[in-house]
Amino acid sequence: MAEKHHKIIVIGSGPAGLTSALYTARANLEPIVFEGMEPGGQLTITTEVENFPGFEEGIQGPELMDKMRKQACKFGAVCEFKEVTKVNFSQRPFVVVAEEEEHTADAVIIATGASARWLNIPSEKVYRGFGISACATCDGFFYKDQKVIVVGGGDTAMEEALYLTNFASEVTIVHRREGFRASKIMLERAKKNPKIKFLVNRVIKEYLGTEVMGNKRLTGVLLENTKDGSTEKVEIDGVFVAIGHKPNTDVFKDWLDMDETGYLIVQPGSTKTNIEGVFAAGDVADKVYRQAITAAGTGCMAAIEAQRYLEEKGLV
Repeated sequence: MAEKHHKIIVIGSGPAGLTSALYTARANLEPIVFEGMEPGGQLTITTEVENFPGFEEGIQGPELMDKMRKQACKFGAVCEFKEVTKVNFSQRPFVVVAEEEEHTADAVIIATGASARWLNIPSEKVYRGFGISACATCDGFFYKDQKVIVVGGGDTAMEEALYLTNFASEVTIVHRREGFRASKIMLERAKKNPKIKFLVNRVIKEYLGTEVMGNKRLTGVLLENTKDGSTEKVEIDGVFVAIGHKPNTDVFKDWLDMDETGYLIVQPGSTKTNIEGVFAAGDVADKVYRQAITAAGTGCMAAIEAQRYLEEKGLV
């Protein structure tokens, strides 16, 4: 087992995980990163990133993550395209199982992120990043003077719709029923905005679009009436799916404190979990901001806290 022991294991490879890897690698802690099912995290399905500092012309999401990975590896981090399927945080060193291979670590940084909930229509994957998004803050800027749809009925949908009115000429909230889960104040705010209209008792049955010379573009949706089953085509420039996120924390549920949704609970102003030596960074513990830059920031915090923990315990 000696060859599979590490000072630090980083689980996840989005901005939080790779920033953690960069900082711990520069501290000569030789981290190993298990990248998981979606190497690079949610940014790998984001085409243009214009709000990450340092890239004035913007950068493609996959390219940004590739640069982060290479930077971490330059200083000694090791990235492996493996998924963590089991952990044991009851013993020290901690045990992390990645694809049936057992590793141990003195400290663990969890950066497994959260995944947007999608409608799971086959054509959704085709146009995701080409007219379909799950983040208005990330992509709203690209829809100046265009018409967009927001799918959902909770506070997230209302917030996304209100934010999009800063750019879009018209925002239509599509909801499967007449009642809304959104708080009264958020619903009223959306209803009072002249740019927002509502289509209730509707669901998206199909996404419509074109592909010319490899360039895909969403052009509309096929809506189905949930009451009578009738359908109608609606021309639209973009769709924002706002039906929530699911943190990728199932593997930790027997070990770490989390809220009712599954987000890991950390100590205020810290990345420390309820188990000493285990830290959480990025969207796995953040249901408020969910931005690449905030994820990277908490990745830095986790790395520094992990390093201090190892020093205090005399493990480095």
